[in-house]
Amino acid sequence: MADDKRPVILAVSFGTSYEDTRSITIGAIESALAERNPGYEVRRAFTSNIIRKKLLERDGIKTDSVPEALEKLAAEGVRKVVVMPTHMMEGEEFDNKIVSEAKKFEDRFEDMRIGHALLTEDRDFRHMAAVLDKMTAPFAGEDTARVFMGHGTEHKANEVYARLQKSIESRGIGDMFIGTVEAEPTLEDMVRIVKERGFKKVLLSPLMIVAGDHAANDMAGDGEDSWKSTFEKAGFKVTCRVAGLGSDWRIQRMIAYHCKKAIEG
Repeated sequence: MADDKRPVILAVSFGTSYEDTRSITIGAIESALAERNPGYEVRRAFTSNIIRKKLLERDGIKTDSVPEALEKLAAEGVRKVVVMPTHMMEGEEFDNKIVSEAKKFEDRFEDMRIGHALLTEDRDFRHMAAVLDKMTAPFAGEDTARVFMGHGTEHKANEVYARLQKSIESRGIGDMFIGTVEAEPTLEDMVRIVKERGFKKVLLSPLMIVAGDHAANDMAGDGEDSWKSTFEKAGFKVTCRVAGLGSDWRIQRMIAYHCKKAIEG
């Protein structure tokens, strides 16, 4: 049970059913939040109902939703809570399953704060462009395009991908491109752009906190519609780097920065 005088950071992630990647991404982010905020206890919540159900039924792991976690904290007498998302953007999941749900509990705490998602401020986009460049530098070359696969959304927050691409280009980087699985820019856009620029090889890497189903199947899978297969059919030699952004210490620090701002704000 939490000390009723000790504030809590509720680290809220979409979640993943992949145990190996969960520990090195979500777990690592939570550890970074705890390390950089020693006066706080860090708790976990997942926004995905499907993942929570799968973890419970398959592995017997009970993970709280945001309302469940906040209800427990309120019942334990916690006075201050910082709801800290690990999400990439402030889209539908952020609006409906974090902010809206958290605000229902505002009167249950003396002090509740909600942190921003990873890509929010101008500095976030500049830092992300630099991180992606350094992260994939070993794969860079005159004939290699570095293509990052984001999730994509119909929400207006999808504009973060265009902003990130602009930040990349403003750094003079001409071999890094951002696409999405479920919105725009599309896979077809990526193939066309890479072909027009004259690249012969492609590095595929997920632009996601966790390398889960999308990274393993939609990006690096052998199915005929995967990004890997589509680029190969277009004549490119493809290398896949299946690693979630959350495993990188620089991304962990970016999230910790937003948490610190929420605490101090």
